[in-house]
Amino acid sequence: MKYRAEIDGLRAIAVIPVILFHAGFEYFSGGFVGVDIFFVISGYLITTIILSEKEKGIFALANFYERRARRILPALFFVMLVSLPFAWLWLLPYYMKDFSKSLVGVSLFSSNILFWRGAGYWGSAVELKPLLHTWSLAVEEQYYIFFPLFLMLMWRFRKRWILGSFIVIAAISLFISEWGAYNNPSANFFLLPTRGWELAIGACIAFYFLYKKEVTHTVLSHSLVAEALGLAGLLMIGYAVFVFDETTPFPGFYALMPTVGAGLIIIFSSADTLVGRILGTKLLVGIGLISYSAYLWHQPLLVFSRHASPTEPSDLVIATMAALSFPLAYLSWRFVEKPFRKKGVFGSKAVFTYSVIGSVTFVAIGMVGVVTNGFNGRPTQSQITLNSIEHKLKVNHGLSEACEGQFTLSADCRTSDEPEIILWGDSFAMHLVEGILASNSNAKIIQMTKSGCGPFFDVAPANGPYYSVSWAKGCLEFTGKVREWLKENTSVKYAVLSSPFAQYISENSKLLSRHGGILPASISSAAKEFEKTLVELKNMGITPIVFSPPPANSVNLGRCLAKADWRGGDKNVCDFGVGEISGIRVNANRLLNLIKNTSTVIHLDELICDALLCKTHFDSIYLFRDGEHLSYEGSAALGKKYDFFKMITGEK
Repeated sequence: MKYRAEIDGLRAIAVIPVILFHAGFEYFSGGFVGVDIFFVISGYLITTIILSEKEKGIFALANFYERRARRILPALFFVMLVSLPFAWLWLLPYYMKDFSKSLVGVSLFSSNILFWRGAGYWGSAVELKPLLHTWSLAVEEQYYIFFPLFLMLMWRFRKRWILGSFIVIAAISLFISEWGAYNNPSANFFLLPTRGWELAIGACIAFYFLYKKEVTHTVLSHSLVAEALGLAGLLMIGYAVFVFDETTPFPGFYALMPTVGAGLIIIFSSADTLVGRILGTKLLVGIGLISYSAYLWHQPLLVFSRHASPTEPSDLVIATMAALSFPLAYLSWRFVEKPFRKKGVFGSKAVFTYSVIGSVTFVAIGMVGVVTNGFNGRPTQSQITLNSIEHKLKVNHGLSEACEGQFTLSADCRTSDEPEIILWGDSFAMHLVEGILASNSNAKIIQMTKSGCGPFFDVAPANGPYYSVSWAKGCLEFTGKVREWLKENTSVKYAVLSSPFAQYISENSKLLSRHGGILPASISSAAKEFEKTLVELKNMGITPIVFSPPPANSVNLGRCLAKADWRGGDKNVCDFGVGEISGIRVNANRLLNLIKNTSTVIHLDELICDALLCKTHFDSIYLFRDGEHLSYEGSAALGKKYDFFKMITGEK
């Protein structure tokens, strides 16, 4: 296969935005599309190799898998090995257990499935998971397993159908992906069936180059056509990198922008075109050559720097870690990747032996980490134990985890058969339960909560990385059942409502109306819908009391407190100034200020913060379990100190 420098340059164009996106540079809000470019390149190169060797009659499946093992596993296993001691030193048990699961997932070529079933790709997930980026390797590895077998079958029975099969597979996969972008965004993002069309684009390009018709080639290879379409491809990638963000339904039709752009570059760029010459510069080619190692290194570097820092690392530290990806990439490319690619250095038997040993070793370490709950017996640098820290950070489900995510009248989710207080909302309503019970242990409560689903009767969030139209329909079904239950139960006197409200007011977000329409999210529209819900509750004879979300500063405060305790440091380092409260909390308070003249609003920031400082702990008590939610003990401490029950009912 003839070497094309511009392909390595395209790899550089793919990896740099990914690294800058993960580093949090806001101008690269769509940098995640670099992975899609890699998929197109992989589809092109792998198909070219297989079809070329099939034409020559020299293709062997064992040799193909050997080359893939040489290419992927040595550098991957090396980065995983180097990550182990830092994980041991810096990861708290929950994160260590999660890291241990990822060791197993990566080794079994299934990390994309693991992360799909976990917390997803966005927000804190990408910031705190050292091996999250390996999901894309798992997609490619699964492709390497099935695609050669498919081509071998087609070659034997229906060779002339190969291109048509690529097109059909791509079309089916694309339309499934478009559906998934709105109905199951997490699975859509991570899994091979909804990414296969991107690889198929590359496969179709490979077929074109190998079997192109002379007339088509003459037209498409005209210099002006090549210059224009190559430049168009580069502009399409640039648009996706700088304009897309986490609210973009992705992948799906939007992903055509970077993938078709990459395809145009592969087809039309060469040493004779402007784009080809740009991509063929020594700097971009050099970055492209080490792009795989750079991709492997950047995520652990960024994540471990966040875990190592007592609060959040500075922008300078993050930028330094992102930049450090490249010299480390050069070293692993030079001393790990290149030697393993040479059969004279490591023979076939050695490659397969080391691959098996590496996989088994990491699976074993990962399994031990899972069984021991993240090596929870590790020594700490203070008197507090990791078990007690883990208990402090336990997810606050309220009365019971059974209450989460579904409408239920279970006895686990009520303290009385005739409840007087309904706690309704999402996880920000759940975390108030302990506070109410700490102020009055005899409070008659029923909990109706669903994460992400705020206390709005007639609208639900319908787009973004966490929500979809089908999810919104489920939320509306849940709130509809709450409404009907309240109409039938006259014992309820008070409705305690809470949410972060971000999903209802954030710019570019959408809301699904109960009547089926899609509304743009905004503070004013959310206030209008919330006011309708509050009026309806009052008409039922129920007094609504709205709790604001706690103050937040974009720092994982629970993790900060835990690290300070674990390392014997001062927890006051986690406290933050009132001026540092994040914009999304400020906007939530703007929403609540629009309804405070007609309904009772309790601002938690007024309880947690003074004029200058927001506290994160009362002595040894953590107020927060993460960057947003109250811990069990924190909720209880606030509820007891400020008498939540009296705030709600007015009773003494």
